[in-house]
Amino acid sequence: MKALRVIALIIGILAIVIVGGSFFLPNTYSVNRATLIKAPDSVIYKNIADFNEFTKWNPWQKMEPSAKITVSGPVEQPQHLYQWVGDKTGSGQMKITEASPNQMVNIELKFIKPFESLSNTRFDIVPQGDSTKVTWTMYGENNGIIKKWMGLMMDKMIGKDFEDGLRFLKEKSEKGK
Repeated sequence: MKALRVIALIIGILAIVIVGGSFFLPNTYSVNRATLIKAPDSVIYKNIADFNEFTKWNPWQKMEPSAKITVSGPVEQPQHLYQWVGDKTGSGQMKITEASPNQMVNIELKFIKPFESLSNTRFDIVPQGDSTKVTWTMYGENNGIIKKWMGLMMDKMIGKDFEDGLRFLKEKSEKGK
């Protein structure tokens, strides 16, 4: 009986820490990485805003090449859509919501499986000397206790994938493709 009280007390303390602690956590998260690419902004923009080209450097596509990909809608324009279904990568879609040729692409990122989530992704393309700086940012809201705690780990979870993706984008863009 005493052991049950101790276990109940531990569970109660953990619940208080998890729930109570969530009130002090941020309501939003943001992950970003940047790189310099020695390629014209027009080449980089096409590799980002044309999802047919995106499939060639997307780090998650390289992780699961067998994932089913569907690309539709007006290329490099709002409503251009990239949908995927995979065993490792789950399922979801990316939709361009705003695009400024050779400068910026805003994308709505919707995960469907293994968990539902909605984020925003933005690519900023800025000439810098003889190179072009590309910044890849993902941001969103932490609604709910679990999402707030997960928000603390987003940079660690997604950051490496962004670094790999930017490296693949750099390789592809510097080849002139």
